[in-house]
Amino acid sequence: MEKIIKGRAFVLGDNIDTDQIIPAEHLVYSLSDPEESKNYGRFALSGVPLSQSGLPKGGIPFVDEGQYQTKYQIIIGGSNFGCGSSREHAPFALQVAGAKAIIAESYARIFYRNCVDGGFVVPYETSQKLNDKIETGDELELDLNGNTLRNLTKNETYQLRPLGDILPIIEAGNIFEYARQNNMI
Repeated sequence: MEKIIKGRAFVLGDNIDTDQIIPAEHLVYSLSDPEESKNYGRFALSGVPLSQSGLPKGGIPFVDEGQYQTKYQIIIGGSNFGCGSSREHAPFALQVAGAKAIIAESYARIFYRNCVDGGFVVPYETSQKLNDKIETGDELELDLNGNTLRNLTKNETYQLRPLGDILPIIEAGNIFEYARQNNMI
């Protein structure tokens, strides 16, 4: 597992729900078929209105039309990220698209657990509002050991809340790998 995640930021607002992360009409693809599951990446965050996507600029798609992968590896959200239904397709779609981490003020509990349990993306929390300090396209560096986010574009560093008890699960890859490694199953 990467301890340093580098990549470009994609900035969103508050209350990004699972229907915005992966709209219900795109839940028809197999999660286990590699060819079909690419479509989850293709349609990741396609339910976010373009006027809100890529805030503060707006109008920036997470995945360019006709592509399956994003050029943004770190999502910056506001509060209540992943609210809505409990589908695990949402963090899966972000992972398939190429996102490695989400940094938000708060998460819907089930979305957060789906991120961790499935090993899809690293869900970090921050005590400060970052979606008004970071812009889509900024180059970022996330340090899992130091719990810091560096904005390389603006030469700013932000302290994040420690991952705590979920770090070993993330390091193992998912909840089942963690359980195997610790002789729980």
